Amino acid sequence: QVQLVESGGGLVQAGGSLRLSCAASGRTFSMSPMAWFRQAPGKEREFVAAASRAGGSTDYVDSVKGRFTISRDSAKNTVYLQMNSLKPEDTAVYYCAADRGIYAYGAVPPRAEQRYDYWGQGTQVTVSS
Repeated sequence: QVQLVESGGGLVQAGGSLRLSCAASGRTFSMSPMAWFRQAPGKEREFVAAASRAGGSTDYVDSVKGRFTISRDSAKNTVYLQMNSLKPEDTAVYYCAADRGIYAYGAVPPRAEQRYDYWGQGTQVTVSS
């Protein structure tokens, strides 16, 4: 049974940093896309960042480019999201997701929710002004 477990959320002041972790179990995702999505109150869930595979291509929504960094540790089967210069508009529940497909290093990871097969339970990130 595949499980994704997020951690690292919390309350932080604007301008601060947080590092989210998502540990996968049940199968390896070292050659498969893993991503972060978020859902703010009253809004639809949106794509934040993705990595096609460990050491592969990455993609970010424009609003977090230059502030957030997605990374992978294949040995730990874990994906991270380093969030710097946080803003109140980054407040949301952050979800980790994984695709069961195998991707080449140059392939662009998907942004669509429907492309991801496994999801974590979410972790709350609150940024105060």
